[in-house]
Amino acid sequence: MGEYGVTPGQRVAIVWDNTSPVEALKDLVNKVQSLVGADNSVSVENVNQLLLSAHKESSFDVILSGMVPGSTAQHSMELLAEVARILKPGGRVLLKEPVVTESGNNSKIKTAAKLLTTLTLSGLVEVKELQKEALTPEEAQSVGEHLDYQGNDLLIVQIEGRKPNFEVGSSTQLKLSFAKTPGRSGKPSLDPAAAKLWTLSANDMNDDDMDLLDSDELLDSEDLKKPDPSSLRAPSCKEMGKKKACKNCTCGLAEELEQEKKSSQPKSACGNCYLGDAFRCASCPYLGMPAFKPGEKILLPENQLHDA
Repeated sequence: MGEYGVTPGQRVAIVWDNTSPVEALKDLVNKVQSLVGADNSVSVENVNQLLLSAHKESSFDVILSGMVPGSTAQHSMELLAEVARILKPGGRVLLKEPVVTESGNNSKIKTAAKLLTTLTLSGLVEVKELQKEALTPEEAQSVGEHLDYQGNDLLIVQIEGRKPNFEVGSSTQLKLSFAKTPGRSGKPSLDPAAAKLWTLSANDMNDDDMDLLDSDELLDSEDLKKPDPSSLRAPSCKEMGKKKACKNCTCGLAEELEQEKKSSQPKSACGNCYLGDAFRCASCPYLGMPAFKPGEKILLPENQLHDA
């Protein structure tokens, strides 16, 4: 395999950013072109335009990003997801990116561990760090100016990753056999050693070395007392301070309230209801009934009960 892992006949894309020196970019393109052969073109894309380039999926065997000397390209999750999309199954990406040794308040620059995680989450596999090197004072100053970073812990890390040997969203039929093997039941066989371990025999129970706990010793005098029946009864709605019966009342309050409703008598507004119809109001519930003695209990049908 040639330099950058490129071999003749492969389709290669080079991703560069605006900080890449033009001459260094040309040198990299010419070097890669010589590796793939004159019959295969090398695609060159700006890191800010890759998402807009509309490449077909599975277009490239190798993608080199940030590999131009002097590049300060930052690889976002969206950018790496696009790289994974346009790579062929089994394709390879090789990238360089400035990183910091420890994560701080600067959100633009990732740590090496964070960059590795980002590649993995974008859909790449076999992600690994190939090398990490310190920057010269001049390179650190240039990177710091472009990324607005004032720290002195900048490094350049080179990472490799591959696209899985299948296309994103692809599917295949699973070949599952549910046929039973002749002579075997559906239950899994038991390990004889395991079964013996959890089995007690009569000899085991008579073993003098085995101490068995008497179950009666687990109960004290309080456990043997017969409970008071009243303590087992659930509290009634009245005892709980409720004026209305529960939806599924079982304490008898619902029946009691229903009986009170049936036996209740409407109050007279005029006090003359017992004298007869000649002395009753037009809305009197006793209209049509004979006179009765004051205080006498009169049962009215439910459909006749209304406010007097």
